[in-house]
Amino acid sequence: MFVSLVTICLFIGFILILLYDQYNREARLIRQIPGPKRWPIVGNTINFLLPLDKLFLYLRKMPREFGDIVQTILSSLRFSDKNIPYNFMRPWLGEGLLTSQGQKWHQRRKLLTQAFHFNILKKYSITFAEQTEKLLYDVQERVNEKKLDIVPLITSTTLRIMCATAMGTSMHESIESVASKYSRAIEEVGKAIVERMCRIWLHVDYFYKWSNIFKTQESALKDLHTFTTSIINERRTYLQENGIETFEDEESNGKKGRLAMLDLLLEKEKVGDIDVDGIREEVDTFMFEGHDTTAQALTFLIMTIANEPRVQEKIYEELQNIFKGNQNTPTTDELNEMKYLECCIKESLRLYPSVPIILRYLTEEITVGGYTIPRNSHIHISIYDLHRRADLYPEPERFIPERFLPEACAKRHPYAYIPFSAGPRNCIGQKFAMLEMKTLVSSLLRKYRLEAVTKPSDLKFRTDILLRTNNESIYVNFFNRC
Repeated sequence: MFVSLVTICLFIGFILILLYDQYNREARLIRQIPGPKRWPIVGNTINFLLPLDKLFLYLRKMPREFGDIVQTILSSLRFSDKNIPYNFMRPWLGEGLLTSQGQKWHQRRKLLTQAFHFNILKKYSITFAEQTEKLLYDVQERVNEKKLDIVPLITSTTLRIMCATAMGTSMHESIESVASKYSRAIEEVGKAIVERMCRIWLHVDYFYKWSNIFKTQESALKDLHTFTTSIINERRTYLQENGIETFEDEESNGKKGRLAMLDLLLEKEKVGDIDVDGIREEVDTFMFEGHDTTAQALTFLIMTIANEPRVQEKIYEELQNIFKGNQNTPTTDELNEMKYLECCIKESLRLYPSVPIILRYLTEEITVGGYTIPRNSHIHISIYDLHRRADLYPEPERFIPERFLPEACAKRHPYAYIPFSAGPRNCIGQKFAMLEMKTLVSSLLRKYRLEAVTKPSDLKFRTDILLRTNNESIYVNFFNRC
């Protein structure tokens, strides 16, 4: 009798769900938007239960099959809220700048913007120069090797730069082993986030905590948090023993100078503007965003230049005109002269945006492209596919740096190119990243000629929080120019 009663209740509940899904206004609006077939309760999530490499290809197919109706919503704070998958990142990043909302986001954004002022970035050029010399030394040690894997070299370099600049710390352990362990942990967490996102039953914390994916994530998070906690503790101890270091500039007017990011956070802790957990949220966020995203961008850029001899020689000619043959590390003014190299960096970021997908969560109903999108909808913005639209970029798969000459950019919609996102929630560190990439790549190309080993056609991508390949290694040959 009890079993029969439960069966009847479940049947009635299922019928009610079907009726609600059929006649609910929000569900009706969603059904009018082109997309894969959806089902009650689970929607179209069944379509996404694929291996991550096949999922990447499926996501590329959807805009071609169903069209692209979502135009820019990035420019307004009204549509700046985030939900899935950013809430799945909170065990890792807490409510740092990437995942926070509302007033907390406003306060943190205003605070952290100070740490990326251009006058501080100019001071970082010394660190960029030091770490560039270390990279050149590492390359020279292996210059005669065929198929030099650039991934570990670039990853350890960007990690050292982030630690030495924004965090003000040095690495006492072997940086290669630290970088490798840290990067592997980030990849494990990224994979867990994507797999959880594609399995609707794992959106419920209770079920997720019983899954093997959760166990893998917890192990990786332990490594990530141990690393960032050590960075905070090292810098806290240093400041207690040596005092605070400020960056004086022409805007200081005799007042206290600007502070590097972690120093700024530790100072704000003293006056109660942020607590220990808040500091770790932002250190975790910026170690990820400032190190891993730049490493991905540099890796694809170097590989691409190696595959484009004509482009490589044009960059070299520009560098020769700037440096007149000397091998000095570039100054900020010299970096600003590298116009063609900048076009190459931008074109590489068009083809290989470090963050290929961003999402927004609608708290109110909007009409876009003739369709009404109900509140509580998740807007998926594929930067990777936007950057490959043939109507915006003819021959979109070709590497053509001239697309980013000023006269070409002037004709293009400002939101047609968003490798650093756009609007109020754009990347706070994009100028930092550009100066870092220019310093490293210009120094490499002045000393070495690059020859392609890995080709763009060899790259097989998988769905992740960053643009990653299944074949983790990317190979380039280096030859001394003189």
